[in-house]
Amino acid sequence: MELDLENPQIKQAANTAGGWKAIRSAISHVLAEMPWQKGFRTLNRMNQHQGFDCPGCAWPDPDHKRSSLGEYCENGAKALAEEATQKRVDATFFQQNAIAQLQTQSDYWLGKQGRLTQPMYRPPQGTHYEPISWEDAFEKIGQKLKSLEDPNQAIFYTSGRTSNEAAFLYQLFVRMYGTNNLPDCSNMCHESSGTGLSETLGIGKGSVKLEDFYASELILILGQNPGTNHPRMLSALQKAKENGAKIISINPLPESGLIRFKNPQDYRHFLNGGVQLSDLFLQVKINEDIALLKALMLLLLEKDQNQGQSVFDHDFIQEHCLDYEALVQDLASYDVAQLIAQSGVEAGLVHQAADYLASSKKIIICWAMGLTQHQNGVANIRECVNLLLLKGSIGKPGAGTCPVRGHSNVQGDRTMGIWEKPKPALLDKLQEVFQFSPPRKPGYHTVASIEAMCQKKAQVFIAMGGNFISATPDTLLTQEALENCEMTVQVSTKLNRSHLHTGKEGLILPCLGRSEEDIQASGPQFVSVENSMGVVHSSQGQEKPASGQLLSEPMIIARLAQASLAHQASINWEKLVENYDHIRDLIEAVIPGFEDYKQRVRQKGGFYLPNGAREGKFFTPEQKAKFSLNPLPQHQLKQGELMMMTIRSHDQFNTTIYGMHDRYRGIFQARKVVMMHQADMEARDLKELDQVNLISEYDGIKRVAEGFKVVPYDIPKTCVATYFPEANVLVPLQHKADKSHTPASKSVIIRVEKVG
Repeated sequence: MELDLENPQIKQAANTAGGWKAIRSAISHVLAEMPWQKGFRTLNRMNQHQGFDCPGCAWPDPDHKRSSLGEYCENGAKALAEEATQKRVDATFFQQNAIAQLQTQSDYWLGKQGRLTQPMYRPPQGTHYEPISWEDAFEKIGQKLKSLEDPNQAIFYTSGRTSNEAAFLYQLFVRMYGTNNLPDCSNMCHESSGTGLSETLGIGKGSVKLEDFYASELILILGQNPGTNHPRMLSALQKAKENGAKIISINPLPESGLIRFKNPQDYRHFLNGGVQLSDLFLQVKINEDIALLKALMLLLLEKDQNQGQSVFDHDFIQEHCLDYEALVQDLASYDVAQLIAQSGVEAGLVHQAADYLASSKKIIICWAMGLTQHQNGVANIRECVNLLLLKGSIGKPGAGTCPVRGHSNVQGDRTMGIWEKPKPALLDKLQEVFQFSPPRKPGYHTVASIEAMCQKKAQVFIAMGGNFISATPDTLLTQEALENCEMTVQVSTKLNRSHLHTGKEGLILPCLGRSEEDIQASGPQFVSVENSMGVVHSSQGQEKPASGQLLSEPMIIARLAQASLAHQASINWEKLVENYDHIRDLIEAVIPGFEDYKQRVRQKGGFYLPNGAREGKFFTPEQKAKFSLNPLPQHQLKQGELMMMTIRSHDQFNTTIYGMHDRYRGIFQARKVVMMHQADMEARDLKELDQVNLISEYDGIKRVAEGFKVVPYDIPKTCVATYFPEANVLVPLQHKADKSHTPASKSVIIRVEKVG
């Protein structure tokens, strides 16, 4: 259906997720892209034993029995439809569409053109992409990399879709080339989680398993919208509720998926209206989570000290933790009423939440970008850890930390060594196994990479997946950064905006998707991934590739290494990709926890990686978990200013736009919208669907996002929400989290100016 984007429709927000509407949406997306036989055959293989891993989020599959009706969600079906589409972007398409013309199209339009089918090359001053052979493409890239004066003039980006095997080869190739410039999408999402958890618990990953949700007494969900971003999580929450757990959701927006859920695979939900998930909704103001968490801990401290309830687990604290006294002293310096007022949450609800916490011993705290993408993102995570440590809710069944990862193997990529700050132990092992001296100097993270390209310190940018421009902040600056390069290379399945802002030379290298069969010299291959809870399992596509010219990511990396490395040392790259077990042998030799990798990854469901926090062991320097002191964030809004956060619509996953509707929020046929409190609209003489420009000013630079429509919404006063990537232009590059350098895309101060 043709979308009338000039006339967006605003309806009442939904109060239930899932149900028939989710089923219809999934089916319609699949049937719009492929024949029904292929669609349902492929869907039934997704996330199944001996099947392929969903190219969407990293939510774990059940360890044992998988649903025979389908182990996928609405957005997983959309992700598959995008990958398995019958539409094609070939040489004829590029001949008919100049790059300048494509730059005027929306991200949605670009993604809907179909799968890339052959390598393409943009020559210097070229107005169009031209076909190029694989041999010539690798030769050009190799010559350019070998011509650089310093390996640190090249940047090698990685998206979270990349498999363990590809990621390991990629970091090995890059370090043999001579740099640690390995920015990745973790830098932009859960880097704050990894930093905060490593400092306090000694491991940068969450500690819970999926089964812990079924044993938990209380689940806190902060800054996360699972109904859209991780819909299969709703089934786990449903089971937790059935087993007696209470759920507290904490977010500036009420989200349908945390209000009520109709499980599309549970007939009872179509008769009884589904299950209510949240027992409490605490509508916190944007980035005031620390104020709320401190208020809760203070109320618990009062109960523990004055009412003799012993709500803290003092035995756990005494045996496993450091700096408890310092935390108590710091909490005592705050006033509960002032903290609650700063949080924006109704006082009675905060006291009720404290009662839930006081009476619970098995507590899980889940979070996502709503906590990490702030200047104080690391502090937000450490404050969550403080609360769990006080309750002794780490290292026991039904309790622990749960950062919910976005992309399907973003956690596995980091495990494989995709990191600009590699640990010495990894580098030592690479040196021992491969007999070369890996670089020790930290490389560029994502923000530093953009800066380096802007300053022409970096001349080559290679991306293993992803849509760098639409994923990063400060859109116009990022475009300029890529255009400053001598060469940009994008390994991709589909057309995206990053293909349209190239260096002097630009290359597109098309690769296989997750659902497609991968045939190498020894026969069909499978890859492996690590989900959000540390399970490593196999993934094997079985569909025919979209084109006979597609290469797998491991093959592309091997060919890059052959073309670019003057000395290949002990590596026979060609042999490695003949059989991916050869890559897994190398992973086993280098990465801890991968003993008997080839055998264990073939087990039904895979295997769990070691996790000290899950076992109640904390591998900090002191071998104990650490309480931390985290100051309140200070937001100084001037007259007329608002605090903006960027969010996803329901028709979106990361930078991929599936459609133009946000069904759960009641926003249709529109993406350039700004959700505002009615009082803030009235103060600016704004009415529903008035057109406005959004303006941010940092460090003397004015940034403008034009042509947004105003949508009245249930959001705290002085707070607004917009979709990314449309609003990324407002996020200044230097506005980032302390320590983790994650872009602070969820706390941007803006002004709203009415147009006309």
